[in-house]
Amino acid sequence: MGQGRLPARLGLACCCLLLLGGSGGLGSWGARRGPGQEEPDPAAEWARWGRARYEAVRKHLGAAGALSKQYWQYLACKVWQEGCEEERAEEEPGPGWSLPLVGQDYLEILSAWYCSFGKCCKTGDCRIVNNITGLEADLNRQLHGQHLAKEVVIRALQGFLQSPRPQKALVLSFHGWSGTGKNFVARMLASHLYRDGLKSECVRVFISLFHFPHHKYVDLYEAQLKKQISETVRLCQQSLFIFDEAEKLHFSLLDAIKPFMARSDNEGQVDYRRSIFLFLSNLGGNTINEVALDFWRAGRAREEISMEFLEQRLRLELLEAAESGYVRSHLLEENLIDFFVPFLPLEYHHVKLCARDAFLARGLPYTEAALDEVAKMMVFVPKEEKLFSAQGCKSVSQRINYFLP
Repeated sequence: MGQGRLPARLGLACCCLLLLGGSGGLGSWGARRGPGQEEPDPAAEWARWGRARYEAVRKHLGAAGALSKQYWQYLACKVWQEGCEEERAEEEPGPGWSLPLVGQDYLEILSAWYCSFGKCCKTGDCRIVNNITGLEADLNRQLHGQHLAKEVVIRALQGFLQSPRPQKALVLSFHGWSGTGKNFVARMLASHLYRDGLKSECVRVFISLFHFPHHKYVDLYEAQLKKQISETVRLCQQSLFIFDEAEKLHFSLLDAIKPFMARSDNEGQVDYRRSIFLFLSNLGGNTINEVALDFWRAGRAREEISMEFLEQRLRLELLEAAESGYVRSHLLEENLIDFFVPFLPLEYHHVKLCARDAFLARGLPYTEAALDEVAKMMVFVPKEEKLFSAQGCKSVSQRINYFLP
């Protein structure tokens, strides 16, 4: 029996004993007294209850000790599947033994109850849900004007999660103006990959200027960052790390985490190849916007913009940003980033869709006139065309407060 399962099995055994000793428990403590009866001394009452409970537990321990090994093996294997075949092969009681039907029913109920606390799961880790179908549906419904981001994110995640033995961690780099949906998609991704979303212990979020504000402490930040990543990967077989404002990360921090993102054949230590790294950056936004504007001026739909056309231009801008940690850490030259995900600038009708979603999220009625009013509050650029929202959809949810009764 594996040592990692021993504490959990002891916990389950205690649950069994508590269930067995269900009668005569705390229900007798503080029972009602008839008229004229004196209130007993609490200390004496507690002592009597303790002696009674001790005798009951001792009795049940004796009964539990008399239970056959096969009964316990059946229950344990219902909860902890791994390693059961080997244990059964070593301890096979023979073809004549079978668990009575009533006993099976009770043990099925007990094992299902125990598993409801998330201690065991068919996937091996109930914290991880990997609901790609739900993610795709929500992206199609709630992410507006981002056909490239939807396509790349879904394709990258599906390929990575379906691979039985990935060669390296999945690294995605989100680029575009503020308010175009980078953080929105990161949150949505976390909520569909993990039961508890961003609150999951398998997810870590780092904001450059918040978590690593002072360059003079970069050595301390490096040690802390590597420790946090290592601990999270040990804790979760599939971890998610989100770096917001990634262009402001000191290049030494990116250098420190490069080994976690690189290809590895080491199978004896902690396996980082099931990790997912997201970098969110405004860097590259100007190039993305110029391409979108050129398509509009040429009378072409923005949906005609392809990754092949945009990615090369995006790479060039990233390489020319000399002060960026991306360049100085050689992330691009070493091909550690698997997918660049461009977020296009949002137009007037996209802002109206964001306003509609904000009204619906708060259960408020809306009209087309109200959506137009919200969109008109935003600043649009360039100065001549007034085509793209300078803030994207970032402040839309606050602006609908003007329309509340």
